[in-house]
Amino acid sequence: MIDLHHHLLPGLDDGSPDLETSVSMARMASADGITHIVCTPHASGRYTFNPEIVAAKLTELRAAVAAESIDIILGGGCDFHLNYDNIQDAIAHPTRYTVNGKNYLMVELPDYGLSPNLGETFYELQLAGITSVLTHPERNPTLQKDPKRLEEWMRNGLLLQVTTSSVIGKMGKDAERMAHKLLADRWVHVLATDAHNLTSRPPQMSQAREAVAKRYGADYAQFLCVDNPLAIFEGHHLGDQEEPRHLFDTFDTIDTGRKSWWKRMFGR
Repeated sequence: MIDLHHHLLPGLDDGSPDLETSVSMARMASADGITHIVCTPHASGRYTFNPEIVAAKLTELRAAVAAESIDIILGGGCDFHLNYDNIQDAIAHPTRYTVNGKNYLMVELPDYGLSPNLGETFYELQLAGITSVLTHPERNPTLQKDPKRLEEWMRNGLLLQVTTSSVIGKMGKDAERMAHKLLADRWVHVLATDAHNLTSRPPQMSQAREAVAKRYGADYAQFLCVDNPLAIFEGHHLGDQEEPRHLFDTFDTIDTGRKSWWKRMFGR
């Protein structure tokens, strides 16, 4: 399994506090069946994202993990907060914040006060060559109350990442309910841990993968935990997807005789 959202680098944010904890988290992840981790420290007003420091920490952690014979591949990225300065810098330097310096960006929204211009922001990032992956929408209080706000963004190419802990009910009932609604409608593209520590927010995916496989099918679980995140890790286009429900119904009715926008987007 490939974990695209993981606060593994030590001492950079509210994730791992030190190298010893980071190595233990990597060991736990590997034991759970995770083969790749993207280290995603916050890039926010509270936590400054410095690419040179992140690269140095990543090199140090790779050496420490190898010394412990932990079989895991580490990549770099960030948990990108949508503030004005970040957005402008990402547009000017498209690979500074993206997963492994390629074309996908893990994007986090504020809990409240969502700008009505977010669709335009995602479009501007897209023009710069960046595909946005929205992290944990199921945990966002504004989106929990008004999930239809996701529709326009997704119609224009936004991808969704749901937290594994939400799927198994460890992020509260509201997050669990919304996670399963998104999964049932096939709106989710990636599951990830958003791991911060070894206890309350651990680096484990297998239980959530099993839950998705049982309720929604093994093929969909494979998409969310392996195929899609691996494509993002490597900077490739996503392959064939299960078409989302209730998202393009109107568009497909109007577009008679042609492939739906969703099928065209993923080359189906």
